[in-house]
Amino acid sequence: MQPHRELVLVQGCDASILLDESPAGDVPEKESSANGFTLVGLRTIDIAKSTVEGMCPGKVSCADILAFAARDAAVAAGLPRYEVAAGRRDGMRSNMDDLPGNFPVPGHHVPRLTELFSQRGLSQEDLVLLSGAHSIGGAHCFMFSNRIYNFSQDADVDPTLDPEYAKWLRQMCPPRQPGDDPEQAPKVKFDAQTGERLDVAYYSELLARRGLLTSDNALIEDPQTRAMVENFARNEPLWQQKFSQAMQKVGMLDVLIGEGKGQVRKQCRLVNGQEKEEKQQQPQEEQEEQQPPELEEEEQQQPHQPQLPWFLQRQRPPVLLPWLRPHPRPRRPFRKHPVADLVNGFFRGFH
Repeated sequence: MQPHRELVLVQGCDASILLDESPAGDVPEKESSANGFTLVGLRTIDIAKSTVEGMCPGKVSCADILAFAARDAAVAAGLPRYEVAAGRRDGMRSNMDDLPGNFPVPGHHVPRLTELFSQRGLSQEDLVLLSGAHSIGGAHCFMFSNRIYNFSQDADVDPTLDPEYAKWLRQMCPPRQPGDDPEQAPKVKFDAQTGERLDVAYYSELLARRGLLTSDNALIEDPQTRAMVENFARNEPLWQQKFSQAMQKVGMLDVLIGEGKGQVRKQCRLVNGQEKEEKQQQPQEEQEEQQPPELEEEEQQQPHQPQLPWFLQRQRPPVLLPWLRPHPRPRRPFRKHPVADLVNGFFRGFH
């Protein structure tokens, strides 16, 4: 859900996060340090796009695929199904320079987060609702190491953390050494209780002072957002309903609709007309034409081949007796393609 839920705050729901580097050399959003190797699932989008493009060429945009994929991922994680509108078109530019100042980061507090969301027409309640997506997934150690090592001059560990939780985090994430590769750092779940399910346990963890990121913990430090956290923690049906509505709202941010606005990309990684040629041209080795040596007249004469009897000239297929004939192979049960449910979701959205 990350590409759909968070990155629409940059340019809107136009799938710009999927674009590779442009021929002009613009470094795309996906290469920003704000995303880096934490952005996953793009290969799944490529497979889905290729599958749908084979069925309905030029009809389903990458932006729509992201919206449906986010919905299906949420449903697979336990959220009730909700409707998603279709008809978006894809953006034609992506530049990582657009991210600074427009993108929430783990160290932000409520005032800054609220400001970023309000710039996109989202409320503070939307902020708290969408933060609930941290009920699944996790974060690498470097994203919160400042809370468990050298926090301040007075405390090595953030005092707002539950002491036992902080002790466990330090065991999971040893102090970073010079030369350590952040990509190889361990990953810790946001929600230690039900980390594979999208539910309100995330809010209960916050109230127990077990919020992983600074931006998570900030929600219980602010009086207004804390009241929302407490409300959602004890009312899961309410949160599910409002979370679905917030996701629908995110999916409609600055969408491109109608001819002349954006395009429907053939490949989600490339703007139309910039498709990479995958076929490699291999040089053909020049071969010298060699003339066969002239044969003498005696060698040119072929020896006489005696004609076989008629009953040996016909090649009949072998006849198998009934008890030797192979039985027909049983039909194997149909196995769904990994993105079959995702593709079905696209078409459900058009009906």
